[in-house]
Amino acid sequence: MASTFIAEVDDKEVTIHIPDLVKVFKDGSIERLQNSPLVPPSTLGSVSSKDVVISNNPFISARLYLPTKLIHHHEAHKVPILVYFHGGGFFFESAFNERHHNYFNLFLSKAEADILVVSVDYRLAPEIPLPAAYHDCWQALKWVASNDSDPWILNHGDFQRVFLGGDSAGANLVHNVALRAGAEALPNGVKVLGAFLSQPYFLSTKPIGSEAVEGHEESPPYMVWGLVYPNAPGGVDNPLINPLAPEAPSLATLGCSKIIVCVAEKDSIRDRGVWYYQAVKNSGWHGHVELYEAEHEDHAFNIHTPESENALKLMKRLAHFILH
Repeated sequence: MASTFIAEVDDKEVTIHIPDLVKVFKDGSIERLQNSPLVPPSTLGSVSSKDVVISNNPFISARLYLPTKLIHHHEAHKVPILVYFHGGGFFFESAFNERHHNYFNLFLSKAEADILVVSVDYRLAPEIPLPAAYHDCWQALKWVASNDSDPWILNHGDFQRVFLGGDSAGANLVHNVALRAGAEALPNGVKVLGAFLSQPYFLSTKPIGSEAVEGHEESPPYMVWGLVYPNAPGGVDNPLINPLAPEAPSLATLGCSKIIVCVAEKDSIRDRGVWYYQAVKNSGWHGHVELYEAEHEDHAFNIHTPESENALKLMKRLAHFILH
């Protein structure tokens, strides 16, 4: 670890400190600096939600969102299924927190999107280091495709229109789950139709674009990877975080038919999203990939300020991507 990880605060030794994000203390305790409070599921006007258990060993759960009008729909009206992985650097946030709960209530109502959302709550690092989250998210997708999921999914989900989506670290999870979907069969022959990667978290030893050459190893994305996967083979050139690493699977094997990569103009990891988009475009992959950029916005703006003009525009663009 770089020396910048070491600090002393209030006579309690901090062994890892990533400014504005996390402090890990010598006694093993962790202070997550950007968590939002957990909230229960709800029925808010046009959107209903409920919590479900996907697996007990390991424990994986999810929050489902569905337009309320569909719950008592007497006819078989099938809607696309969005399997969503939240962001938070693999070490904070939750499918059950206030930010994501508010986001999906707005997403389904403001974008007028008849979509069934499965927001997955995977295990967090550093208590459960990577690659656990990747396994959890794959298990969640398999559960969705199975005959043993939830009545909302079985009754209202269109298994011909299954999508993956995620923001930041969640977008990284989307990429890796989509690769696995290209290599392994899902239950009942289910295929992933499309995926959106919003402000994806990728990295490599070599800086790209506007990334600083000096101090690259002390940058927050670099430090986060060291926290969440301290023994990663290859470090930041592990294929899980560097999709262009020599050992990484070919992007041509991504297991879906269309992808949209969303970036934010002022985001410090914007160039990684463009880098990924260009790599997919040039990989020989047979699907359709497009790039969407939100001007004047920073990282995770759509989650932090979901009622802003640009966040609502992005919601409507993603809803169109899923529905058409």
